[in-house]
Amino acid sequence: MDPTPRVRPPGHGRHVLPVVVGVQLAISIGFFAVMAHLVAYLRHDLGLLAGTIAVVLGVRVALQNMLFLPAGAITDAVGPARAGALACALRAAGFALLGVIDGPAGLLGAAVVLAVGGALFHPAAQSLLAGVPPERRARGFAAYVVAGQAAAVAGPPVGLALLAGGFGLLSAAAAGAWAVGAVLFLLLPAERGAAARAGARLDVRGLTGGVSAVLRDRDFRRFALTAAPSTLLADQIVTVVPLKEVGAGSTTLFFCVVAVAMAAVQPWCAAGGRGERPWVLRSGLVCAGLGYLALLAMPSGEGGHPAVLLVAAVLHGVAQGLMQSALFQTVTRCAPSGRFGVYFGLLSFVAGVAALTGGFVVGRLFDAGGGAAALAPAGLALVAVLSAVVLRLPRHR
Repeated sequence: MDPTPRVRPPGHGRHVLPVVVGVQLAISIGFFAVMAHLVAYLRHDLGLLAGTIAVVLGVRVALQNMLFLPAGAITDAVGPARAGALACALRAAGFALLGVIDGPAGLLGAAVVLAVGGALFHPAAQSLLAGVPPERRARGFAAYVVAGQAAAVAGPPVGLALLAGGFGLLSAAAAGAWAVGAVLFLLLPAERGAAARAGARLDVRGLTGGVSAVLRDRDFRRFALTAAPSTLLADQIVTVVPLKEVGAGSTTLFFCVVAVAMAAVQPWCAAGGRGERPWVLRSGLVCAGLGYLALLAMPSGEGGHPAVLLVAAVLHGVAQGLMQSALFQTVTRCAPSGRFGVYFGLLSFVAGVAALTGGFVVGRLFDAGGGAAALAPAGLALVAVLSAVVLRLPRHR
């Protein structure tokens, strides 16, 4: 008998699922509560120019996408619970800074802190879920997604209520939610031994070794490239729908329906391991393409076609629900033991680059107006269909 005690993967702990889902709900409410009102605060309270606001928000998104790959390697090296605690602590500091800083330089610093925290949080949380035994993993990820969508709906009104006490109170409440998340991650008992052992090996060679391993995996690299448009398709509805000028009320309803549809499809994905099947990701891409075609067919302006807008919202919600579940299950199946973070990081990095590039093109098309604006949803629909056609899932490990 081997006298060396075996350290169980962190996901085997009984408390992992409620902790990760609970943290996701709390920190997401804090995130959406602030982000829903941040632009108005920067513009009207601080008096910043629109270009400055765009730079501050753009730095956070761009830097977070660029850091996903090294953040995934760090997660594998130190353990997902410790990485998650660090991510939450950084996000708490970033949101606290937003409430006390009033200059562009300080706001850029807060954006950088928020970006680093976000780049660490997602591979850490999903690494913990990937370590859960297979019979509970799909249901756990479904609950994780549902918690995030519930927060997306509840966060803005919560933020509006807290805003009565000033933006400082709102940012402090969000920072508090992330600080609680850091504490909960540190309390995961099954992670302590593994993380301590991994932390002793953290060095540059270990980090670069993880990155080199995933970059040598040609099968997964090909998958990451063909699946990259998934983030672009999910992100651009935030741009396309408001620019269709359907009105603030209709836009709000649209995103609420997207969140509800995305959450509603999760039990179906979890049942019978459907999220692991190749056609699920392709179906999600096709649904996203159909959603953009529906938006293309709908004329701009208030009082348009609410039924068409509702159909587009349901299609986009179903698309995002299918794609998120399928991508998580694919990375879980294909990443070697102890490498989920860096594999997730590569997929997120490539998808982030595609989203930033595509978002720039969509913005320029809408700025051009006329027929060029119509090309934006049409082009996104074409990208969705092409991605579904060329998609190649990596081999199971």
